[in-house]
Amino acid sequence: MPNEVAGYCSFDMTVHHGALGHRATRLLSRQRIAHVDVALPLVVLVAQLVAAPLTAGLAVLHPVHLGALDWILLLAGPAALLQRRRHPVAVLCVCLAATLAPAGSSAAYLSAIVAFFGAATAGHRYAAWAAIAVRLIWGITAAPTIYGAPALSLTDALLLAGWVLVLIIAAEATRIQTERAEAARAAEDLERRRRASEQRLRTARDLHDVIGHNISLIIVQASMGLDLMDSQPDQVRAALGAIKTASKEALQELRTMLTTLRTSGDIAPRSPAPGIDRLPELVELTCAAGLQVDLEITGMARPLPTAVQLATYRIIQESLTNVARHAGAAPVTVRLTYSDTHLRIEVIDTGKPHAARTSAMGTGSGIAGMRERAAALGGDLDAGFCPDGGFRVVARLPIQATR
Repeated sequence: MPNEVAGYCSFDMTVHHGALGHRATRLLSRQRIAHVDVALPLVVLVAQLVAAPLTAGLAVLHPVHLGALDWILLLAGPAALLQRRRHPVAVLCVCLAATLAPAGSSAAYLSAIVAFFGAATAGHRYAAWAAIAVRLIWGITAAPTIYGAPALSLTDALLLAGWVLVLIIAAEATRIQTERAEAARAAEDLERRRRASEQRLRTARDLHDVIGHNISLIIVQASMGLDLMDSQPDQVRAALGAIKTASKEALQELRTMLTTLRTSGDIAPRSPAPGIDRLPELVELTCAAGLQVDLEITGMARPLPTAVQLATYRIIQESLTNVARHAGAAPVTVRLTYSDTHLRIEVIDTGKPHAARTSAMGTGSGIAGMRERAAALGGDLDAGFCPDGGFRVVARLPIQATR
């Protein structure tokens, strides 16, 4: 029992550390984003301050003399970029306004380009297009008149419009790529949640099968021991031995299933999932509980997928559990029949008649769980009373060729 407690504690600690790990990952991600939010405006600021004198000195047709206002506007754009995630459209307008100085340096457009990409890829592409279109029309028509500068030629205007179009296309390509990456991450997260949900359902079914079967055997043996305590003391020893074996089997399988719920960094399960090769052991354990079980296998046995073997084992285990609960010490026949395409499973007992047994069947989920197992593999399962008394479970599971 101390080992079991240690196993539960270890599992709880694993879940706890896993949750802490997810929170730590989110915190580190937010920190990286904050660093990028500060680093990019600094890079743009340095680039603009370095490029502004160079572009002013290289201007041959229209020499530019940078004044105090121009240097202030060169600082305004990068400063506004610090808020580009919270207010992308407002930041774009500020950065475009920083390019409106009469003798403004072309280096100020670096901030405007970064702000445009930020607004267009953040879900405000129409506002970003409108803002850059207004700035383009202003530069071609109104600016020369207001500032008294020569009007742009048709070639220069078309070239400027072409650069704006390239900028829009690049921003759209970036936005589409980002949306596809986000959709892929969302689909991956949804698939991961679906697999986790399916794993929880499988684990719940396995827990029901293991605990229900072994507890039923323990109840049968305990009842037998109480009845024979005075008249046949030797049989009590056998009943206690069967109880010990069933308890050990239940704890071992429970430990194995809990181990499978650990994270990938933990130790892998040491025992494989039960399959057809463990049916004799299951029959022996059930016989030790006082039931008479005959196992019959017909047809040519062949290697089966792990999922089919596990489903076969669990269906037979649950069927024997129902016999132990509701049919007393009735003889049971377990029959496996191999065909080319299916494995047929039959569990038939000759227990209580229909009328005497219906009230004892209860409203459990054992038969529903068996049907779910069969349906998950593309098979089917029928369960019901036999005309001459007893109960029968028949399942057909498809056999997939193994290579």
